[in-house]
Amino acid sequence: MSTAYAYYPSLAGRHVLISGGANGIGASLVEHFAQQHARVSFLDIDREAGEQLVARLAGVRHRPLFVACDVCDVAALEAAIVQARSTRGGIEVLINNAANDERHTVGEVSPQYWEQAFAVNLRHHFFAAQAVFPDMRAAGRGAIINVGSNGWMIKAPGYPLYAAAKAAIHGLTRSLAREFGAAGVRVNTLVPGWVMTERQLKLWVGPGADEEIERNQCLRQRLQVGDVARLALFLAADDSAMCTGQDFVIDGGWS
Repeated sequence: MSTAYAYYPSLAGRHVLISGGANGIGASLVEHFAQQHARVSFLDIDREAGEQLVARLAGVRHRPLFVACDVCDVAALEAAIVQARSTRGGIEVLINNAANDERHTVGEVSPQYWEQAFAVNLRHHFFAAQAVFPDMRAAGRGAIINVGSNGWMIKAPGYPLYAAAKAAIHGLTRSLAREFGAAGVRVNTLVPGWVMTERQLKLWVGPGADEEIERNQCLRQRLQVGDVARLALFLAADDSAMCTGQDFVIDGGWS
């Protein structure tokens, strides 16, 4: 862990569950929480990438637990959470990160595609929160972080269902913050901008990207996965003890 950034003693030993943790922002979340000495469990459909990440982090105090899981399958998601709990104990931090920003047009959307898009980008947030809440209630504390997107805020084209699902996360966050608050559980939305993940660089970051960033962001440098992960650390730690029901935007000032 770089000495240039904060260490959060309250995260040491806590069980942190992260969905979509094998690649991109999710992998950075796993790495950063593991470096804070948290007990990390993470879920992902990409078994190979998940196992490789565990191998890379073999030297941390608590080696992360990877459970291969399709979060769109609610029964499989619930079973994976049971497995994580039985192995690592009660879950005190949940980060709902899994998503898919696949491009699509309005005309090509079918009812089946609608269901698929909302299953991967919204539905699992609720059912994961439902499943871990008893652990948090028993502990008298907890932090749930729903990862959103500024894409719908800036009216980005090319993914109307993704945008709709990400916008809905804000309503879910605020509702759950009220529902869970009496038990000491905090719920917030972490809202990244255009993060330079391997997927983004491969599929969407082409000629003109630098000009677009300079035109729209207040800060000119590119947003990196570590920037997002470090904000998640703060929201999970006791340092943000009175923050709940809020949106924390990290997009270089774009939205």
